[in-house]
This record gives sequence, structure tokens and C-alpha cells, in this order.
Amino acid sequence: MVEVKEVLLLWLGGQAKKSIARQTGLDPKTVRSYVAAAESAGLRRGAAGSLSEELLAKTLEMLKPLGGRPHGDAWALCEQEREEIARLLKQGVRLSKTRRLLARRGVEIPYSTLHRFAVEELGFGRAAPTMPVVDGKAGEELEVDTGWVLWLEAGGGEKRRRVRAWIFTPGVSRYRFVWPVLEETTASAIEACEAAWEFYGGIYRVLRPDNTKAIVTTADAITPHITTAFLEYAQARGFHVDPARVRKPKDKARVERSVRDVRDDCFGGEVLHTLERARERAQRWCAFEYGARKHTTTQRMPKEHFESVEKPALLSAPIERYDVPVYCDPKVGRDHLAQVARALYSLPTRLIGKTLRARADKSLVRFYDGIALVKTHPRQLPGGRAIDANDFPAERRAYAMRDIVFLASEAKKHGEQVGRFANALLDGPLPWTRMRRVYALLSLTKKYGDARVDASCAVALKNDMHDVKRLERMLARAAPPPTTHLAPVIPLARYLRPPSQYALPLASRAQESTEGEES
Repeated sequence: MVEVKEVLLLWLGGQAKKSIARQTGLDPKTVRSYVAAAESAGLRRGAAGSLSEELLAKTLEMLKPLGGRPHGDAWALCEQEREEIARLLKQGVRLSKTRRLLARRGVEIPYSTLHRFAVEELGFGRAAPTMPVVDGKAGEELEVDTGWVLWLEAGGGEKRRRVRAWIFTPGVSRYRFVWPVLEETTASAIEACEAAWEFYGGIYRVLRPDNTKAIVTTADAITPHITTAFLEYAQARGFHVDPARVRKPKDKARVERSVRDVRDDCFGGEVLHTLERARERAQRWCAFEYGARKHTTTQRMPKEHFESVEKPALLSAPIERYDVPVYCDPKVGRDHLAQVARALYSLPTRLIGKTLRARADKSLVRFYDGIALVKTHPRQLPGGRAIDANDFPAERRAYAMRDIVFLASEAKKHGEQVGRFANALLDGPLPWTRMRRVYALLSLTKKYGDARVDASCAVALKNDMHDVKRLERMLARAAPPPTTHLAPVIPLARYLRPPSQYALPLASRAQESTEGEES
């Protein structure tokens, strides 16, 4: 267009066509064709301002028609098979396979022609048009992605370990932060967020992750379900979690291809043996390499952009690290114990067989039955136990807790001598090993009565005898106490009725004998 316009301006200025050709370096025939096309379009010499944009466009159209070169016979075959080609492409059949299927039917079409037809006529291979979304306010949105980024080299007899990374990218400054981890869990997600708040010096108001199970339990475009532990953490830190939709990478486009960049630019060629060294390398890269290079979109250095625009708009940074809780659903066993983080905790008898919700932080373990808090225990180390004696039935509590004082007090309730005999049984270096003897003594009181057992205990103690078996034989051989015999009482008949209630009156014995003789 510039070339044609230059020729026409010189021609309008009064120069000859051969002079124009010498000046512009074009062939005189080319100059003549330009001038002829312009005259056909309505351009006239001497008319001031006659070379308008519309006339120039018309001249160019006459020089080179928009239709291009005509299509050949192969294109005509594509037009005939348009419906079949469109149907196969809609089913997801590859274009090369579509060409072979057409060849089976005797329709031979070069691949280049078929590809050009599919692109121009059927929209094959064309990406959907997109619209750029504004960055939003400074200090508001932080996008998160995860992926494999490096291998920790073997050392000291250890195996190589593959390392993932939580990658944070602000929506405005693009000042990236990388936190390598060994496992993608809710605890590591919270740990990475805490490190990010420390790196940025504040908290972003919105966190936009993908649908990782460490953060999102149920993905939904409108009402996603966040894991309980991470939701509680977000509430404690004061930010909102807005997950991206499933298979919609454009929802977090500013961080979407960051895994490749971190893997190749940050950790590529690095030899690292520990996770701590990997984290140190990542922070140096974020602050002094990536953060000091001009970003292709913002045309600013991310670190400078962040410190000048986003950092003043962040929420206050946390003062102390967050205590990451552990959530689980233990079942209460027949032994009244439930396991949380490999430690055992006692619960009341009424909860045996139920599955509870447990929350354990560094100091307390809370058990919930639905939404009701039913028990609280101090947090124990793995392998430890927290036992509350009040959770056991009263009749079994002493045995479970090895409470010899309680047993002695129970024996004393059946008599003074019974209590002394129980104390004698428990007297020793390991009294809890003699608890069964006290239980046997208490069973004797149920069988023979408190008075007889108390008297026998007095005799046994007087003779320095502390054997429950011998005490039982003494009670069995002792004469039973005398009993008072009462005179037998004949009870009244329950169904005794007067003679008048019978249908036939009873005759006297004399009348019965007279009637017998006459007969």
C-alpha cells in the first residue's frame, strides 16, 4: 500500500512515469499498472486532495482482487464431502484419519487441501476467541498452582525423592513465590500459605487455587466445598477461598504455566540434596532472579511492582505461625478408647460403637458427636494415652484405674474387720497385684452376709491369717445361725363358697341312707 501510494503521489505531482520508475526503483510497467488502476478507480491529475483512503483501497483491490487464486478440483471434492468431513471432525476423528476414510470410498484429496478446507470452511483447529480479564485491585487476588518441579538427589544412603511445589502468583504484580514440599496435603498447603504471608509481608484477600483435594473436597462452579481444616485456617487469617472451575485453566491464567518455568528456570541444572536447600534456592530465585526481570505483560520488574503497588494494600501479616489442626473420624471401641494421631483417648460408655468427629491441635483434642462437644483431652504424643476415670462404669472403675484406696474403702463399708482384712491383703510392694483377692473378699460378703464375714475376718486377723481361700472355708464350715420355727398356719381356701350358692342343696346323711334301703 505504501508503495502504491508513493507512486500515485509522485504521478499527481506531475512527474513522468519513467522518472517515477527510476526514482522508486520499480519497473516502468509496474508504474503504468498502478496509474492505470488509479485512473480506473477515479483518480485525476491536478485534482487537489483527490487521493483519499477510499480511492487508494479501491485501487489496491483492482490491482490484487481479494478472492485470490481460484480453487482446484480437490477443493470441489471437499465441497462435495462437506457433510461427511464435518461429521467426522465433530466426532473427534483426526484429520489424517478422515482423509484415509475418504480414500476408502475412492475420494482422494491431498492433505494440504483437506486441511485448508477444514480450517477455512469448518473452523478446524481454530482456538476460541478470548477476552482479557482485568487484573483487579492491588493486594486482592493471589493465584495458586502445584506441580512436580525437581528431584532431591540421593545422599547418605537415602533414595532420590520427587518434590512438588506450591506456586503463588499475585494478579497485579506477578511477583511469584515458590514453596517446595514432599507431599500435597492440607497441612502442606497451610504451611505454604504461612510462608507466603511471611514472604509478601501481608495477606491477600482472595486465594484462588485449583481443585486440589488438599483444599477442595467437592469441586463445584458455584458452591465448592472446602476442606474443614483449610476453611478454618482461611477464617482465622481473614481471606476468602475462590477455587477455579474444573478444567478451566483460564480462571487462574496468571499462574497456569508457572510450573514449567519454575522447573526449568529455578531448579533446572541444580543439584540439591535436602528440602531446606530447595526452599532457599526457590526464595533466592523469586526475589533476585525472577523478581528482578522485566515481566513481558506488565513491562515492570515484579518485585519493584509489588513493593510499590501491592504491598501497601495487603492485610496485616500474622504475628505467629498457625497451629495446624488434625481432623479425623475415630470409632469408640469396647475398651472406651478412640485413636487420634496414633494416641488413645477415653470416652464415656454411652459413646461405645459410635463414630465421632475429632479435632486435634498442639494442646487439645476435642471430640464431637454431631455438633455437640462430648469430650476434651490434653494432646498426647504418638503412643500415649489420656484416661479419664469418670468415663468408666463406677463398678469397674477401680479395677481399670488400679485404685487400691477405693477398694479398701469399699471393703470397710461391709464391716470394720472386713476393711482391716482388705488392708492386710493389699499390704505389699505391689498392691495392685493383690486386687483380685479383695474382689474375692467382697464377693464373700454377698454370699454369706456382712455380719458372718466380719466375724470370720476378726478371727482370721487375731490368728494372723491373711488367706481368702482359708477364710472362705471357715465361712462354709461354720454352723448356720439358729432359726426360729413358727407353728404351721393353714391358709384359708381361696375358692371356699357357702352351700346356698350351689344348684342342689346337700341332703343330710340320714336321708341318704333311707333312700338307699328303699331302692
